[in-house]
Amino acid sequence: MQKNDLKALIEEIYENLLERIDADENATKGQVVNYLKDAIDIVSNINDKDIDSIEHAKAAFGNSYKELVSQSLSSYKNTNQKFGELTQLNEQTLQKCNNKQIDLETLTSKFSEIQTHMTDEVKKANQIISELSEKVRTLEETTNLDPLTKVFNRRALISYLNGVCSNKNIPYTLHVLMLDIDNFKIINDTYGHIAGDKILIFISNILRKTLRDGDKIFRFGGEEFTVILNRNNDEDSEAIANRILKLICSNKLVYMGENISVTASIGMTKFIENDTPDTLLSRADKALYASKHNGKNMVSKVIK
Repeated sequence: MQKNDLKALIEEIYENLLERIDADENATKGQVVNYLKDAIDIVSNINDKDIDSIEHAKAAFGNSYKELVSQSLSSYKNTNQKFGELTQLNEQTLQKCNNKQIDLETLTSKFSEIQTHMTDEVKKANQIISELSEKVRTLEETTNLDPLTKVFNRRALISYLNGVCSNKNIPYTLHVLMLDIDNFKIINDTYGHIAGDKILIFISNILRKTLRDGDKIFRFGGEEFTVILNRNNDEDSEAIANRILKLICSNKLVYMGENISVTASIGMTKFIENDTPDTLLSRADKALYASKHNGKNMVSKVIK
C-alpha cells in the first residue's frame, strides 16, 4: 500500500468516526473504542494487492446503504439465476416435443410445473424486495446523515432547531443560511444526474472546509443546504456567507473532461425571541428567494 493510500485511509477512518459521533446524541467513549477496534480489524484484513488507489482504500469503510445495495444485488443475482434455470427447463421441454407426436397431457403437465416454479420465485423475489424496502425506510427514518454528501440531513436540522427554539434565551447569536445551487436543473439536464450528485458533494466539501467545528451543515433537500452559524455577529455572518459564494464560483468542478462552473444563492436570517423552526426557516427561505429574484450568486438578509 502506497503512502498516499495510507493517508487517505486514515482520513476516511477519521471522518467516518466523526460522523458517527455527530449522529449519536449520546456518544460514549466505549462506542469510540469499539469503532476503532473494528477499524483495526478492517485495516488488518485488507489485501495490499487490492488497494491500488485512494478509492479502493475508501471503499473499506462503506455505510449502511452500501450493505443494502449489496444485499439487493445478491438477491437479484439469485432470482435471475432461478429464472435462467426455468428458461433452460422450458427449452428442454420444447426440444422434447420436436419431431415427435405431441402428448398434450405430458406437455400441459410440464408447463404447469414451470409456471408453478416461476410463481414461487416471483413470490420469493417480492418478499425480499419488501424486506429490503422496509430496511431502507427504517434507515432513512432513523439516520441523521445524508448518505450522498455525508452532512446532516433535514431530520437532524429540525431536531437541532427544536432544541434551539425551546431555549428562549440562548446566550449567543445564531444565524441561519439557506443555500441553493443556481441553475441546478440545467446542469442536470446538460451533464446528467451523476454530475449533479458530484456538485452536491463538491458544495458540501467546500462548506466543511470553510466553516468552524461549532457550525452545523445540513442538506435541506434537493440542491438546498442549511448552515447554522453559532456565535457570530451580523457582519461576520454575512462575510462568511459571501466567502462561501466566492469559493464556490472560483472553484470549477471537472467532470468527464469538462469544467462545470457552479454558483449559488444564499438567504440569511438570525434567531430571535419566540422563533420556531418554521418561522426561522421561513425567513431564511424568504431571503433566499430575494437572492434568486435579484440575480442569483448573492447574499440577501431578512432579519425580522
